[in-house]
Amino acid sequence: MVPVGSKEVARAAIKMALTDNREQERELKAAYAKIGIKTAAVDHGGDFIASVNKITERSVVAAKREGVIREVHADEGAVAGATREAVSQVMPKALGLNVGGKIGIARHRDHISVAVFFGVGLLHLDEVAIGLGHRAVSS
Repeated sequence: MVPVGSKEVARAAIKMALTDNREQERELKAAYAKIGIKTAAVDHGGDFIASVNKITERSVVAAKREGVIREVHADEGAVAGATREAVSQVMPKALGLNVGGKIGIARHRDHISVAVFFGVGLLHLDEVAIGLGHRAVSS
């Protein structure tokens, strides 16, 4: 078995963000749980600028609801910070446009990663983008 570190946790967050439906989320979540990685996923969408705070809030709420983090300031701040980092990476493509997609969150011990998958829409000229943030927090 390969040791789980930041790279594997980041991969898990990205895969969760790319799931097509709830069933696929559940299957992936169960597979990751077997190797000790806690995961969560949540949909998002709307005008990019108006959605930034909602995306951060949804990430923290989903992580708490699914048991990825504890309801403590450090864990909540780690997820919020990783989410803001991920969102900032896609900002140049999404600014002023409508977006929709999914947020994937993963944690193993001290490693927390958040991946945001965006479909960026402008008429029929759709673009896609993924942002990834990581934080270390004591377990």
